[in-house]
Amino acid sequence: MPPSVKFIVVARIVRPQGRRGEVLAEILTDFPEKFSERSQLWLGCEDDSQPREYQLANHWFHKGRVVLKFEGVNSISDAEFLSGLLVQVPLEKRAELEEGKTYVADLVGSMVVDVLNGRRHEIGRIEDVRQDVGAAPLLVVLRAGEECEIPFAEEYLVRFDAARKILEMKLPPGLLKINAPLSEEEKQQR
Repeated sequence: MPPSVKFIVVARIVRPQGRRGEVLAEILTDFPEKFSERSQLWLGCEDDSQPREYQLANHWFHKGRVVLKFEGVNSISDAEFLSGLLVQVPLEKRAELEEGKTYVADLVGSMVVDVLNGRRHEIGRIEDVRQDVGAAPLLVVLRAGEECEIPFAEEYLVRFDAARKILEMKLPPGLLKINAPLSEEEKQQR
C-alpha cells in the first residue's frame, strides 16, 4: 500500500493463543462480523509507521475477543512478535454505515456549531472523543483555549457534514457554562 493510505484500527493483539501461531486480539470495532469478510489485515505499531500486510487464514471469537491465524505465523514464538500490534484495515475498506450514522473517529477535527434558535455560533474544534463515559460519548472541544466536553447525544445532533467537517448541534442553554473555568470569586470560595 502507498504511504498515503490511511488506516483504522479494528483490534489490538494481546498475546499468542494456542501452539500454531494464533494470536488473541481485543476487538476495537463495532463490526466484528467483518473479520469473516476479510482475507487481508495490516499489522502495525501506534507510532504511525506504515503497517505490514498479513493474510488472514482463519479467525474465531473467544470470550469477547477474536483469535486470528495469519499465514506464515506458525509457532508460539512467531506469534509473540505480534503481541501489542494494532490490527488495521485501510480507511476506504471500513464497514459502511446506514444513512444518518457516522463514525465517531470522523468527528475529530470537526467544528462544532450551535444552531439553537436559528443562530449559528461556532463553539470550537473537536480534539478527541471519550467513549465509555456515560450514555453518550463526550466530544472534547477546544473552545477559547480551554477544553469543554459536550455529550454526543442524538437529541442534540442536527447534522454532520463530513466533507466540510462541520457538526451542527442544538445545545441546551447553560451546557457550555458547566464547562467554564471557575471565576476568581468561585476559586476563593473553595
